[in-house]
Amino acid sequence: MDFGGTKLLIGEVDEDGTVLRSKRYATGFMRQADAVRALMEAVRDYRDNIGFAGKPAAAGVGIVGIVDNARGEWISIAHDPEGPPVPLARMVSQELGLPCGIDNDVRSSTTAELLLGQGRYSKNFIYLNVGTGLAAGFVVEGQILRGANVNAGEIGHMVVDLSDGSPCACGRAGCVENVVSGIGFTQQAQLHGMDELMTQAGRRADVCRLFDRAEEGDAVCREIMEYGARALACVIMNLVRTTDPDTIIYGGGILGDERFLHMVERALEPETMRGVTRGMVASSFNPQYAGLLGAVSLGMVKARTLRKGATA
Repeated sequence: MDFGGTKLLIGEVDEDGTVLRSKRYATGFMRQADAVRALMEAVRDYRDNIGFAGKPAAAGVGIVGIVDNARGEWISIAHDPEGPPVPLARMVSQELGLPCGIDNDVRSSTTAELLLGQGRYSKNFIYLNVGTGLAAGFVVEGQILRGANVNAGEIGHMVVDLSDGSPCACGRAGCVENVVSGIGFTQQAQLHGMDELMTQAGRRADVCRLFDRAEEGDAVCREIMEYGARALACVIMNLVRTTDPDTIIYGGGILGDERFLHMVERALEPETMRGVTRGMVASSFNPQYAGLLGAVSLGMVKARTLRKGATA
């Protein structure tokens, strides 16, 4: 179960990472209680109306917000918890009669890279996701970092501009997510009065169109794009100095655009990046199913942990 800001994708995947079948459900919920109710209804719908392709071994949920993987609890859908943690792993497990693992969406994708993707070739890597928001997963000596409050990886709230007074939801100003992400490019376009870049819904800038116009010679779009590239390169180099990875795996729609990717790569200092011997590599997963594979990888870990416990 891949639960994001706009969609829930439920599907089945074999242990080699092949997607067998799937079904998409709309989301967009602002309240955690509504999201939990919708997720459980979708799980029942999938089980009863789609049916399983085989006999499932385990389930996994990759979900937005703050998640306690060890406890199997969804703490909050956003920065501030609305109430007590939701025992989501137990709820799904009871509904399906399967062991269930959960984690936030980016750490789920990091787990998938570790088990099935580019991370199989490294014990020390960073998974960098630049999409609607900006976040990362860290693997150090083969272990995923989660932190004391399961907040590790919220790199979108690294400050890159002390002179920028733009407020952020985290309580600080100058955060990089407000510069380079779907959210960030929207905010930058609005600050520059470029309403024509807004989508019909009026809530997000059309980032591809922004890049197109920059390429066509629009000075303002070029400035926004270059500022975002420099800011992201700064964050990447800070992270490299912090965790000393040999690989950076990237995913998300923003870095999927080679024009922007090349800008970021040109802004990276070779001296800082010399230890990243495998370089920056794209996730090998189909973007359509990357989140689903992340969720499935959590189920794989849960099933393997239980098997090891049974034989210990």
